[in-house]
Amino acid sequence: MIQRQKPFGFTVQHAAPALSIVAPAYNERENIRPLVHAIAHAMGEMTWELIIVDDDSPDGTAREIAALAGEGAPVRCIRRVGRRGLASAVVEGVLAATSELIAVIDADLQHDETRLPVMLDLLKTTDVDLVIGSRHVAGGGVGEWNQHRQRMSRVATWIAHRLAGVRVSDPMSGFFAVRQSVVEATIYDLSQQGYKILLDILTASQRPLKVAEVGYVFRERHAGTSKLDVVVLIEYAFLLIDKLTRGLIPPRFVLFCAIGGLGLMCHIAVLDVAIGQGVSFLRAQGIATLCAMAFNYVLNNAITYRSARLKGVRFVLGYLVFSAVCSLGALANISVANLTLNEMGSWPLAGIAGALMSSVFNFGVATHFVWRPRRPRRCATVLLRE
Repeated sequence: MIQRQKPFGFTVQHAAPALSIVAPAYNERENIRPLVHAIAHAMGEMTWELIIVDDDSPDGTAREIAALAGEGAPVRCIRRVGRRGLASAVVEGVLAATSELIAVIDADLQHDETRLPVMLDLLKTTDVDLVIGSRHVAGGGVGEWNQHRQRMSRVATWIAHRLAGVRVSDPMSGFFAVRQSVVEATIYDLSQQGYKILLDILTASQRPLKVAEVGYVFRERHAGTSKLDVVVLIEYAFLLIDKLTRGLIPPRFVLFCAIGGLGLMCHIAVLDVAIGQGVSFLRAQGIATLCAMAFNYVLNNAITYRSARLKGVRFVLGYLVFSAVCSLGALANISVANLTLNEMGSWPLAGIAGALMSSVFNFGVATHFVWRPRRPRRCATVLLRE
């Protein structure tokens, strides 16, 4: 193998890497250079490549990767425009990898890159399919997590064990190494929902995977802002819903209906307050309806359609369209309920049929017209000639 030195100690590699490392990223520009240097130090003389899958970060993450590649670092960027999500980013990175042996690591340096050679050695010298970097085996730890975050992790792990039937110590880990053939064998069964791609792979495999676990201590992120929030837990629920229903029920529809139930409670509460203040029923009903619509819209925009959430003027326009959609959904509810009552003679069944119809109608139309992902603008290229 011919090698020549480049600035900063990177080596141009002319052979297939022993390990392809995939790192999903969003607004991680400040972490990219430290990550590349840390991996280079950990891997030593072993050949490797780093594939950073960037969800079109506005902070210049892709430019930083290009600069490092120009300096000779074995790093390349997959820049995704118009789509988001850690799980799907990992899948795209794995499919683009050069090596059969692949590691997945966060771009924020929270995972211990010094464990990569150990993971690689296990894949090369044993018949294991997957090596998990675990915080819950010997040599592992959660670092400086507070009690609340530790409790959240324990609950998520317990759910994975009970509902998904996974028996590894750390199914929530985002740090693991896997054979590319394992991912390719499960690719069409992966939900690619949320952040827990490891759990997705473990539950999508048609055969029991041979798994090894390597302890590591979770670190605080090097720079930038943490992506962990309540929505991450909701996306975890998306994954579980998809797995438990075998993909028959869209997880987003379940959440849309759940928020609709909360909106109904909001409607009743406002109606009760308004009538208690002496407002006529019809007027109180109108006020309650507007409040419930606004409540549902704000929550759906913040949670259900977080990846396509609307801001500014588009937020206001989206609310107007959402209100119109809900009004049409109410008409569909009444029509179907009336038809069911006439045919079946059961008002409970008629009520359920009407509610189901309006839920499906509102979800489908709102998804298509209110939160439809925007296509990037196409700009004409003007050629100047002398």
